[in-house]
This record gives sequence, C-alpha cells and structure tokens, in this order.
Amino acid sequence: MKIALCQINTIIGDLEFNKNKIIACYHKSVNDNVDIVIFPELSLVGYTPQDLVEKKEFREAVNNAVYEISQITGDTAIIFGAITEDDDLIGTDIHNSAILCFDGKVQFIQHKTLIPNYDIFDEMRYFDSAKETKIFEFKGEKLGISICEDIWNDEDYWRKRRYNIDPVKNLIDKGATFLINISASPYAYKKREDRHKMLSMLTMHDKIPLAYVCTVGAHTDLIYDGASMCFDNKGNLVRLGKIFEEDYIIFDTKSSYSPITKTEGTFEEEVLNSLIFGLKEYCQKLNFKNVLIGLSGGIDSALVTYIAVKALGKENVHSVLMPSIYSSEGSISDSMKLISNLGISSDNISIQPVVNEILNMLSPAFQNLPQGVTEENIQARVRGIYLMAISNKFNYLLLTTGNKSEMAVGYCTLYGDMSGGLAVIADVYKTDVYRLANYINKDSEIIPKEIIIKAPSAELRAGQKDQDSLPEYEILDKILRMYLEENKEISEISKSINNEKMVNFVLHLVDQNEFKRRQAAPALRVSTKAFGYGRRYPIVQGWRK
Repeated sequence: MKIALCQINTIIGDLEFNKNKIIACYHKSVNDNVDIVIFPELSLVGYTPQDLVEKKEFREAVNNAVYEISQITGDTAIIFGAITEDDDLIGTDIHNSAILCFDGKVQFIQHKTLIPNYDIFDEMRYFDSAKETKIFEFKGEKLGISICEDIWNDEDYWRKRRYNIDPVKNLIDKGATFLINISASPYAYKKREDRHKMLSMLTMHDKIPLAYVCTVGAHTDLIYDGASMCFDNKGNLVRLGKIFEEDYIIFDTKSSYSPITKTEGTFEEEVLNSLIFGLKEYCQKLNFKNVLIGLSGGIDSALVTYIAVKALGKENVHSVLMPSIYSSEGSISDSMKLISNLGISSDNISIQPVVNEILNMLSPAFQNLPQGVTEENIQARVRGIYLMAISNKFNYLLLTTGNKSEMAVGYCTLYGDMSGGLAVIADVYKTDVYRLANYINKDSEIIPKEIIIKAPSAELRAGQKDQDSLPEYEILDKILRMYLEENKEISEISKSINNEKMVNFVLHLVDQNEFKRRQAAPALRVSTKAFGYGRRYPIVQGWRK
C-alpha cells in the first residue's frame, strides 16, 4: 500500500484555510498515484479548538467542510481529523474523529477512544469516547485507524498505563494488517525519542507496519514539531518527517527503506529551534510584524532578543534600554554591544526622572517608612509603562524575558517585567539559559561574553545580586526540576539536596507565587511540565504555609 502523509500546519478555527490546504494536498497525492492520503488529528479544525466545539454554528460549518472535502475524492482515499456529532443524548455528543472518504462520500468514521485529561489535555470537557473500534478493508488491506492518545497505551512499552483498554491492540486482534495513527502531539524535549521507541516496540512486537502523521505548528503556548513517522513490520523507523516545518511523505509498504536511528538533536539545538519556531508562529498567526524587548544587560533579555531576530529578522526587532541610578555602566555597554552584533534598532530612555517623581509624590503616603521592595518594584513598573506605551504606539508585540526559575519563585514584578504578550523563555531554567547562550556563541561571539559571565542581578538597588535572596541557580534548578517535573516529595528532594531548610524555602516560594503566574503571559512550552494550563495549583491553599 502506498500512503501519503501530509504533515500540515493548520490554524485553529480557520476552516476555509484548513480545508483548502487539505484539498490541495489530496490533489497532489492523487497525482502521485497513492492509495491513501492521511492528515493529522483534528486537521480540519486545528488542535485544539477548545470551546469552539460548543458552538452550534461552528459544528455546522465543520459538517459542511467535511462534505465539501468528501465531494472531491475519487479512487484515492483520504483520512483527516475533524469533530463529529451523535445524538445518543449521553455526554457531550461530540467526538474527535478520523474521517475516511473516497468515491465522493464519507465511507467510514472512527472516533477517538482514549480521551486524555491530564497535563495540558482537557479533552473530556469536549469529547465522548468511541463505543467501539472497527477495522476498515480497503484495497486488500485491513486498516486499523486510531487517533493520537489511542496509541499511547501499549502494555509492552509502558510499565504503568493510564487506561485499562488498548484500542490499537483491539484493532490488531480484529485482524488489522496496517496501522494508521493521526496525531497532534505537543512538543517537549525528548518526547520525539520516546515516541520513536514506543512505536518501534509496538510494530516490532505485533509485526505490523504503521503510518503515524503528526501536525506541525504552534498554537499560542503549545508547539507541535511534526516529525511524522513510518515503521515497517520489523519495528524499523523508515520514514521521518521534517522537524518544525510542513512536510509531504510517501510511504510504500512494498518498497525497501534504510532504517533511521536518530530522531532528536542536542538539547541546545532542539530547544532553541522550538522557541524560534514558536515565536515565529505566534506572530504570523496573530499578524504581528514587529516585536519589542526591554534590554537590561542581562542574559535573559539577550537570549530572547537573539531568538526574536532568528524568528522574525533583525529589521523587525526593536529594543529599549531603560537605565536607572542602579544600572551599571556594563549593563548599558553590554546591551549596546549586543544591539550592534544583532543589527537591531534601539532606544535609550532613562526611568530615573519618572521614578524620582513617583517617589516624591508618594512620600507623604509612605509616612517616612524605610525603602525596600516597594521602591524596587516601582522601577520595574515604570519600565513596564515605557514598554507598553511603545508597544501600543507602534503595534509591537512586547516579549517578556523572565525564565522558568524566576517565574517559579516569583522573582519577577507584576505589571513590570511581567508585562507583555508572550513569555518566550518562561519554560527554560536559568541554568539552561546559559547553555543556550554558550551554544549560540559556539562559532562566534553573538551574545557578549560580559553578559554571560556577569553575576545575575535585577539592578533595583545598589550592589544587588540574585543570589542575595535565592540559592545558587544550579541548586535552585535542581530543586525546581524535582518538584515541578518529576513530582518528587519534599523528603526526596531534601535527601538529594541535603538541605531541608533550603528546600522548604524554595517550595514555599513556588507555592505562594501562583497568583503571579496566573497573570503571566502565555509561555512557550518546551518541557514536560510548563507553567500555565498544564500545571493547575490553587492560589488560596493551606497545604504548605
């Protein structure tokens, strides 16, 4: 059987755009004499449409688009993802479905069986589970069609499974001779490698070929890397789609292919490319032409500026320096060196006159109390006012520059450095920021070495350093990884760190700053557990006071 995998980039809710892309790829496949052309999960509506599916007008428009796609089909079959409805009056009556069409009509529909409801997934809110799985006979093959999560429950691969049923095993038991999985699997570093190992074991154990097509693109914070995969009946990966771009792949089960063993690059390559791609997608799909960044002279804003230049081009990136009396001379000169290296435009506007005036006006209300965090935050918030004003005036997308370590412990200021539309590196730990900066400089100095080697500081008071109030970042990040991503208990973390007092202090900071993160800009997700929709922690709680 000859299969075409169309790894396309869709726009959530733009049915006309998505439909036309599907039809164009179908015609290309017909010209290549394929038997079946397959598209990703929910490719007609975009993944995930969220509350759009609750609107009757939207569902009716989806039905019309499905009909239009079916009408253009001939001998070549097409399988694409869409929402469908039933009328059993139980649950939502809406399904996440794979639709198979040929000869001008819909011939078969397979609903998704396993409806994920963890981390970033909330499909139970919208979709009912399939009541049964069926195979479909086409051109001498018995097709076992599944959707994304359906294939992530193989008992041979997972030591602990999320579900007590395995839809793919059911398809094989019913005599499937060829597996097709349409997917929208969000990117996280190392997930592609896991996917490769899992699908390889499945196809090798059951001696059955598989075509797995995954969507590509970015929808707000979620990034989809593509990397569609085809496996022969010996478990060999024989076809691999492009990473972070659309692709069109032919997989002929009668052909012989050399096995592919490498699916993932280095941490630095993968994460940097995903962030560049995520920012580019966000701007394109929301029609932002230019971005704005507040340059502090620190490594975080330098990294975000580099990513912006790579995503949008230097001519579309503008920076603003906003020094105060506490800004070191190096912060200005280092920033200017970065600006020169990247070839971007900039403004230099002091915040001090405004800060002085605010402090003077507030003096009676402050009743001669000693200065502290309040005065420090005023500086950050004045910078936020400057940046938002320039953003509004010129229609720039303002990018926030805080990293995951800072966001975790609340080392950021509401309505100050948290102001902006997208948090580019808020899922990147501080220690990984240094890794990425050194990687960027591997061939030549782009981020000035002075920025990389200087001690991190918010420069909101004289001589301030991050480590005045936080553990060393190597230790802090180890604690945060264990707590946030590995879900370790406090006793386990304390044993590893050998400092229970420090661990308690850090976890207290994480828990008490949930209110800040709820108000933060969406963060591009590159890890298995990012802040935002994937981590839901109560703001008001008394578990660990």
